[in-house]
Amino acid sequence: MNCGAYSCGEGEYSGRQFLTTTEKAEMLENYKKWLEMERKGVEEAIAKLKKAK
Repeated sequence: MNCGAYSCGEGEYSGRQFLTTTEKAEMLENYKKWLEMERKGVEEAIAKLKKAK
């Protein structure tokens, strides 16, 4: 498994150690979007569980 500064696995930047500032910013923006989608999914799951009570 390749581990870089921000991720492990077969990702877009796997194995890279020296990213440009632009690449880091883009990666963090993508990560932020992913986290926002994950948050929405968690909120939906919680709402479903509360309805099931």
